[in-house]
Amino acid sequence: MTRGGREKLRDEPERKCIATGEVSPKAGLIRFVVGPESAVVPDVAAKLPGRGIYVSSTRAALDRAGGKGLFARAARQPVKVPEGLADLVEALLAKRVVELLSMARKAGDAVTGYEKVKDWLVGGRAVALIQASDGSERGKTKLRPPEGENRLISCLTAGEIGLAFGRERAIHAALAAGGLTTRVVEEAARLAGLRSEAGGQDGGETAGKDM
Repeated sequence: MTRGGREKLRDEPERKCIATGEVSPKAGLIRFVVGPESAVVPDVAAKLPGRGIYVSSTRAALDRAGGKGLFARAARQPVKVPEGLADLVEALLAKRVVELLSMARKAGDAVTGYEKVKDWLVGGRAVALIQASDGSERGKTKLRPPEGENRLISCLTAGEIGLAFGRERAIHAALAAGGLTTRVVEEAARLAGLRSEAGGQDGGETAGKDM
């Protein structure tokens, strides 16, 4: 197992984190590039041109990389690091997870609503359970994720889950097997790495019942 709970695949490319020195599968790290005017740009989708610079998906690693001149050392040139780098990366990752979850919904590989989610879990169709970080703990204990690693995603708020399903909020969701599900799980693992350190798993007030 690797940082963030991802299972390491034999041929998965690895990269070294400039903050921790650890070598990990690059899909679990945050990629950065040096953009126009020597600005450090988070590339959470790993699609931007340029030489990649990799940092572990934790606030501690991002803060260290941004505050110790490590980006400049890795880029071998002076660079400008955005203020609030960890917050910026968290926001970009949250947006990406919501977008991927929305795509899974449109493909028929994701559902929300307590009864629908329960049916998928009982019927064996669900391979992962999503529960809002700010949902009622009592309500969430009524549903159990499928057995296995990385079967529970709990780093999204009810508002974020709801956004993916075109509603104000949602507490429960489930994912069926498929390529999009794999991407949702991987991106959520990176997001959880940031939010677990910031208390983002708790979410503050409870969001009430699922709609």
